[in-house]
Amino acid sequence: MDAMPISDGLPTNVTAQIRNVTQPKASSTVVCYSPMMITTNGIWQGFNPLEFSLPLFILQTSIIVVTTRFLVLVLRPFRQPRVIAEILAGVLLGPSVMGQIETWAIMVFPQRSLLTLETVAHLGLLYFLFLVGLEMDIDVIRRSGKKALLVAIAGMALPFCMGIATSFIFRHQVSRNVHQTSFLLFLGVALSVTAFPVLARILAEIKLLNTELGRIAMSAAIVNDMCAWILLALAIAISEVNSAALTSLWVLLSGVLFVLFCFYVVRPGMWWLIRRTPEGEGVSDMEVSLILTGVMLAGVCTDAIGIHSVFGAFVYGLVIPTGPLGVALIEKIEDFVTGLLLPLFFAISGLRTNVQKISDPITVGLLVLVFVMASFAKIMGTIIIAALYTMPFREGIALGFLMNTRGLVEMIVLNIGRDKEVLDDESFAVMVLVSVAMTTLVTPVVTGVHRPSRRLVGYKRRNLQRIRHDSELRMLACVHTTRNVPSVLSLLELSNPSKRSPIFIYALHLVELTGRASNMLAAAAASASKQSRSGSASSLPPVTEHIFNAFENYERHTGGVSIQTLAAVSPYQTMHEDVSVLAEDKHVSLIVVPFHKQQTVDGGMEPINPHVRGFNESLLSASPCSVAILVDRGLSAAAVRLATEHHVALFFFGGPDDREALAYAWRMVEHPGVCLTIVRFLPPDYRARSVSGSTYRPSVDSADSRAITISTEGKSELEMDEDYLNEFRARNHGNEAISYSTKMVANSEETVAAIRSMDNNLHELYIVGRRPGEAGSPMTSALEDWMENPELGPIGDMLVSSDFSMAVSVLVVQQYVVAGAPAPAVPAPAATSDPVRQYLSNANQRPAVAASGAYPTSAASAANSRWSGSSGAVGF
Repeated sequence: MDAMPISDGLPTNVTAQIRNVTQPKASSTVVCYSPMMITTNGIWQGFNPLEFSLPLFILQTSIIVVTTRFLVLVLRPFRQPRVIAEILAGVLLGPSVMGQIETWAIMVFPQRSLLTLETVAHLGLLYFLFLVGLEMDIDVIRRSGKKALLVAIAGMALPFCMGIATSFIFRHQVSRNVHQTSFLLFLGVALSVTAFPVLARILAEIKLLNTELGRIAMSAAIVNDMCAWILLALAIAISEVNSAALTSLWVLLSGVLFVLFCFYVVRPGMWWLIRRTPEGEGVSDMEVSLILTGVMLAGVCTDAIGIHSVFGAFVYGLVIPTGPLGVALIEKIEDFVTGLLLPLFFAISGLRTNVQKISDPITVGLLVLVFVMASFAKIMGTIIIAALYTMPFREGIALGFLMNTRGLVEMIVLNIGRDKEVLDDESFAVMVLVSVAMTTLVTPVVTGVHRPSRRLVGYKRRNLQRIRHDSELRMLACVHTTRNVPSVLSLLELSNPSKRSPIFIYALHLVELTGRASNMLAAAAASASKQSRSGSASSLPPVTEHIFNAFENYERHTGGVSIQTLAAVSPYQTMHEDVSVLAEDKHVSLIVVPFHKQQTVDGGMEPINPHVRGFNESLLSASPCSVAILVDRGLSAAAVRLATEHHVALFFFGGPDDREALAYAWRMVEHPGVCLTIVRFLPPDYRARSVSGSTYRPSVDSADSRAITISTEGKSELEMDEDYLNEFRARNHGNEAISYSTKMVANSEETVAAIRSMDNNLHELYIVGRRPGEAGSPMTSALEDWMENPELGPIGDMLVSSDFSMAVSVLVVQQYVVAGAPAPAVPAPAATSDPVRQYLSNANQRPAVAASGAYPTSAASAANSRWSGSSGAVGF
């Protein structure tokens, strides 16, 4: 250690300090300090930045975070949880792999730097455990029921006993040079825990969060985690090897007092804080800062007591009530803690894991045997409980493996055990690697074993044209944000729900799965029934709660509507699958989704979330029923919703989508305040053409008493259009709320001009088909070439484009065409770069329409004379 005299005084310049260090002067009083300085004066002065603590720490943090993120990407296709990537990143950077390179070990992760890294890592761990406590809803334990409680107890007691028994038998081989009782206790805790945060993310990833199996696993994991912390506190208290017997008792009593203080002093204080926060306002920044400071104080208290500081942070997080306060705290710190600080803790675990130390094959073999036996005991215990409750055997195995999810808690237990010298390096390394292997197995085993009973749902009412306009309509309304709700409710109001023709709505809040705690439990809370939710409404995320309340209020004040609120937490890439499965399970006829752009103040349209567009396109190609995209351009305004008279226009070019649009408009006509204008667009030579042509045959089952009985056998598209329009006209004869007009248009320019000429101040909503007319029809072909939003089709895209002045809401409808209908003889149009158009190969294959000209030619049909033709607004 270098020394320097105080009498000379310390120069302010760091370089000068070091120069003084190297040239000590004689003096009676000396000050010793480490040459490990904080910041460097730069490489130009001849200093190596990595010899200074701050640059080295920044470099280490960057390397750890980048490596972790890289491994997350590599493991994503294998559906592995992030904790695996984080532990492996640590092992990779530590002495096992990269540490073998001497320069790396000395320069990047030298022994002297680990103290700084470990201090910051434990601060991150402190806040992460606080977040885990916040995630947990204590009420879940009360609500979870006997089944989850028994699964938790069996999944904890059996492996604990099995682990301890096996370890005791082989104690001379496994636990040499360590305190016997403490070793057994630590090993028992490590073997019996279930990592709740990791399990929640696995369940969400493999889409089991909303299932009965997922709910039992989540509830059991929460109970298990609670017990694990109690056992860990016990183990730490008892493991004070060198202390007197009474010391452990004092540690335990102090721990109990701390927990009671948190529950009976801190928790009421938090409730008081929530009550004095005005409705609709968030907690102030100062209050958030004080609460977050409390995390460190709680950690200091438990550390002073003799229990690890993370226990204090966890209990402190647990007593904060779930709801707006919890969500606000999570959103403030979660990304920083989980993205930046937590990987440091796993890296420290990895840096301590030295595979080179695993030398004794007998010890390794026995430790692995102990671990396997405990895991087997946990699976068996879970299967027995599952059998008692007559759950299927496969579900029992799946639940057993889910309860074997390892992760953070086990790493903490192992690290504390190593700090207390209860575990040696060899035991530590083996346990870390075996835990990683076990958690890696969970996802593939559960997805392989758990095959949900997907019954083949056969229901005929997959589109609106197949059901009577006054029969029950089942709709699935998807919303992403609260801004989507008013427009959906306005559309429902226009759809004329009544006692005679009721509408059953499944209101689905779509939440993106980000791996964040703040949205992880949304689905579990939302899937609970209204009755069980009413007692603990605060367990819902605020956005979901607002959406659910809006729909439930609408149901209370409107007759003929029955609404069931649901939430789906899923990545946007697979969200359409969840929606399709739900639609099929609930026998839905129409799915309504919001457009990915929203109206701005100046009337333009701006994209809100680019992922929503991909979701809409995927849903259009994979949906098991008809789909409608709602573009809100004023439909959600209060003035529109309160108006007594609503004007709706339908643009009819022909084809299945336009007939579906007419079927939806038919329901609206029953509404006493709706005035419907039907505008039919026809080519000028329409009268001279025939209606015999390509045979398009949707298999409409005439046995369905509610289906509109139009025989479509051998009919062309045009004939089906005529028949459906004629039926509509006949059924609504004398209804003055309906006006008909015909526009004769030869090409796309005339189509645009005809739509522009309409009075745009009059209508609130335009209804159009996604694929108007026949493929290649001159009336729309030029518009198809310039589409910005192919999911809206040519007419819908034109109506919402920025250069189209009309700010009118648009509903774009796509009809579900029954699979297995004979395809026409003409070849399908070549696939374009538009992914939405490439859905001919899907289950809801839409047979291609004849592309040989707009309408096939021959003698005019008698029905044609019912449409009086001119470009003006003339009656049928």
